[in-house]
Amino acid sequence: MSADILILRPQPGADETAARARALGLAPVTAPLFTVRPLAWQAPADRFDAVMLTSANAARLAGDGLTSLLPLPCYAVGEATAQAAAQAGFATIVTGPSDGDALVARMAADGVRCALWLSGADRTALAETGMRIVPVAAYAADPVDRLSALASQALDEGAVALLHSARAAALFAILAADRRAATRIAALSGEVAQTAGPGWARIVVADRPRDEALLELAAKLCQTGAEMRPPHA
Repeated sequence: MSADILILRPQPGADETAARARALGLAPVTAPLFTVRPLAWQAPADRFDAVMLTSANAARLAGDGLTSLLPLPCYAVGEATAQAAAQAGFATIVTGPSDGDALVARMAADGVRCALWLSGADRTALAETGMRIVPVAAYAADPVDRLSALASQALDEGAVALLHSARAAALFAILAADRRAATRIAALSGEVAQTAGPGWARIVVADRPRDEALLELAAKLCQTGAEMRPPHA
């Protein structure tokens, strides 16, 4: 059976998405664009009001350095990151609605003045709010230099490419540049879609930044061909 969707996010998230896809009756192929690895890190001596997580990888890969931070409230982007934070040992977890900027706004509303941001080595700048955010890289996501044979075959078979992040969108736009006119994309957010750029056969955006919503959108694109709304900012 040919592939319906191409999953490009790193592991272990790729396998989680694949399992959800199969439950929807889709045939997934996983071909991560990044390999995630832990980095040596140490929490600064500052006094923090909270820990901020914008990726589940930070909680999964931070290791023993998290121990002294577990009594602090943890603000996490998305349910998957919140679940990883709980598994890491945080007792007080606040799940943010969408992205890093929204999470910072939530922390500010809760009275957080200084937060430790456990992030990847490559991170997106956050909007200025007056709050002190101290970033510390706990992991790195190393990009591949070409599409794998599995990914290329899946795209040749017409699979819908799932893009979960702006960084993945930027890399995919380079690696699949010669396939734009024939490739359909389902993007997690408007920012991701905009980063992928123009010229694709089709690009649609999930109505909320959740893996489940992205898969539901991809399923409609695969199975019905129904008209989808265009990307939005």
